[in-house]
Amino acid sequence: MSRPALAQLLALCLLALGTLNALAQETPAPETVEPPAALCGVQPISIARMQWPSAQLLAEIHSRILTKEFGCEVRIAPGDLAATASSMGATGQPAVAPEMWIARITEIWNPAIKAQKVRQAGVSYAEPTFETWFIPDYVAAAFPDLATATQLKEVAAAFSTDGKKPRFFSCPPDWGCSILNRNMLRAQGLTGLFEVIEPANRFELDTLLAEAVGRKENFVFYYWQPNAVLSQFSFKALDLGPYDKDAFACLGRAACATPAPSAFAPDPVVIAVAEWVFADIPAIASYFQRAAMPIAEMNALLAGLNEPGNTVEGVADAFVANRESIWRPWVGNTP
Repeated sequence: MSRPALAQLLALCLLALGTLNALAQETPAPETVEPPAALCGVQPISIARMQWPSAQLLAEIHSRILTKEFGCEVRIAPGDLAATASSMGATGQPAVAPEMWIARITEIWNPAIKAQKVRQAGVSYAEPTFETWFIPDYVAAAFPDLATATQLKEVAAAFSTDGKKPRFFSCPPDWGCSILNRNMLRAQGLTGLFEVIEPANRFELDTLLAEAVGRKENFVFYYWQPNAVLSQFSFKALDLGPYDKDAFACLGRAACATPAPSAFAPDPVVIAVAEWVFADIPAIASYFQRAAMPIAEMNALLAGLNEPGNTVEGVADAFVANRESIWRPWVGNTP
């Protein structure tokens, strides 16, 4: 190649290189897009796992759902009713206590609420009353019109077998509910119509109930929820009428002179959430505002927990895997 041709080729290459550099300088660099703020914030979410089975199950269930649906880092913290409420009120940790029986710790809960350190996000259970009287399903089938405690007067004689009074299973005599039940029987006009059985402890109560069901005995009993017993057997709750605050106060006294009918008092059981959760991660606060577990569902979970080989973690895994119809509404519309 001649020198003029070589020079011309070199000039063309330099021109092309200069054009490419100019284009590179004129083309703006792609913008850096900041990721959206994490729904779970920048710190792990701690959930209190209390010492009783239903609260343990709720802690594990919520941990799994927050991890699965929101991508949260969740830590389970051992808890105690009073100690957890006190810690939440002082430090905002743990972030969540899924089953807080606040009527039992008002001296801790109320100051924490007043100081705006903690608040009730939602209720732990979809139903507000946890105690009542029950009859077995076969009794309900034999007496289809029996729906209220007042109607027990009409069927008490028919309940009887071998001329014996039907039995009413109450709670241990050193429990406050034993006084309530005796006064409620008086208030409903049932004095003398039932043999009141007050077992020595909860385990004896469960044994007596199982034996009575095994014999298909006609009986009435007091119990509380959530509880595995009410899922292991099939029972129907009796309507005790509306709750009357003044009447119930008298029913709780051994010397109640004129007992009047009342349902058991509703017991506030709430999902306690630290105030910072509402401010920093509102999507998680909204989740807990919706996360009310049906009591019947918890009864079934507790019954499953009593089966050999089952653990809290395993039962929680099964609930999340198989009961999405229950928990999906809690999640709402996540991004």
